[in-house]
Parts: sequence; structure tokens; C-alpha cells
Amino acid sequence: METIARLLLWLLLAYAVLVLAAFMLQRRFLYFPDTTQPSERQVTAAGLRTWPSATEPLRGYAAAAPLPTAQGTIVVFHGNAGAAWHRNYYVRALRPLGYRVILAEYPGYGGRSGAPTEEAIVADAKATLRLAYDQYGDPIYLWGESLGSGVAAALAADGTLPVAGLVLITPWDSLPALAQSIYPFLPMRWLLLDRYDNLHNLRAYRGPVAVAIAGADEIIPPHRADRLYASLAGPKRLWVFEHAGHNSWPGEAGRSWWREVTEFTANAGSSSQ
Repeated sequence: METIARLLLWLLLAYAVLVLAAFMLQRRFLYFPDTTQPSERQVTAAGLRTWPSATEPLRGYAAAAPLPTAQGTIVVFHGNAGAAWHRNYYVRALRPLGYRVILAEYPGYGGRSGAPTEEAIVADAKATLRLAYDQYGDPIYLWGESLGSGVAAALAADGTLPVAGLVLITPWDSLPALAQSIYPFLPMRWLLLDRYDNLHNLRAYRGPVAVAIAGADEIIPPHRADRLYASLAGPKRLWVFEHAGHNSWPGEAGRSWWREVTEFTANAGSSSQ
């Protein structure tokens, strides 16, 4: 009995150490920033310029050549890895459709100061949205990819500024639910400091929401996005890139998809007002 009790004690201690390590290291598993600020040459080669301007603190990137007139402004919140300027495919796809595009950068990413946390990222995103609204006015659409879906949902929930529509790409329902499914042997629902609870944040949002799912997503199982989509109360539409993985969906999103999703958010948004 004494041997069994000792073994159980060691197992409990080992589990406690594992739980403590998961708690202490959680943000290292959530955020994978490219912390290097790109050179002016790299930004230009990507067809971008720093935003809001070269003489102001960096908040993101926009097309190198501004549109003389635009149907609206799209603010893009990217996933948890890399940096905003890596996502210039949004600009290439959306600018020809008449949209001004801002690739928002997060604290701690792409040479920006600070550390990425939910509190810091959402607060910074609110400031970015305010600046975009002050510069360009209505309508402003928020696009969020993966982690960015949590940022976009938090801004929609805030309600301080009008959000004309949301596009959520490879989103989850809530980060605690996702983490718990990945690590069922750990109490992730209680350990997580950053929660990005899209279900909670979008429960009262009545604007149009477009959801795009990667059918072969190896990081966020499609049923997590299905659960989020089912909970949406306003105008909504779902697209599934059947064979796409978490990061390969742009290869399946043809020109028609970009047009369809922008037309949906624009038309559904005007009819729901």
C-alpha cells in the first residue's frame, strides 16, 4: 500500500508540474510572431505601404497606390503566425473589387513593440478601427482569419463603432473549447488567460457574417466553425473549401469567392439596417 501511495503521489506531482507548465507557457503555444520589422524594400515589393503613413507609428499596411474612391474599407486581422505584411493576397484580391484594405498588425508582431495577449491585441485593434473610421468613415468591414476571427468578433461585440459586416475565415467557436479538445487531459478551460470567445462575443451581433471553413483543416476542426455558424442570429452565409487545410485555403478561393463574399456582406448589411 505504501508503494502504491508513493506512486500516486509522484503521479499527482508530475501532473501538477504539467499543468503548471501549460499555464506558464500557454502564450508560447498560441502566438508565433515574426518579430522582425520588414524593410521598406520588402514592403514595396509586396505592393504595400505602411499605414497610416510613413511618418506615423506603424499600425499596419495598405496598398501602395491608394484608391481614388472605394466602396468601403476592409480591416484584416491575421492569424497567429508570421506578420501582417505576409498577407498581401488580401489586397491583391479585394482592391480590384473596389475596397480599401488595411492589414492590421498586432503588438509584438512585425517590429511593433509590446507583447501579444488578448487584452493588448484587442485594445490595439480598437485603436486601429477608430483611426480607420476617422480617416475613411462608413462602411467598414472586419475580416478575421483564425486568431484574427477572435479579434474581429471582439470588436463587433464592443459596439463603440459601427461594423458593417464580418468575414470569419477558419474560425473557432471559443479558444477554451478548442484547447480542451486538443488537450483533453488538461483543464484548459480554466487555465487559459486569452479566451477569444467568439460564441459569446457574437451572441448579440446582428450584422451580416460570412464564414469560410477549410474542410481539411488540421488545426481548427471544421465542426468548431460549424458550431459558431449555427449560433449566429443575423444574416449569414457559409462557404466550405472542401480540400483546403488551415493555411492553404487561399489556393481554393477563386476570384468568384472574393466577389461573392464582398457582395454578401455589402448587400446583406444594407438590407439589415
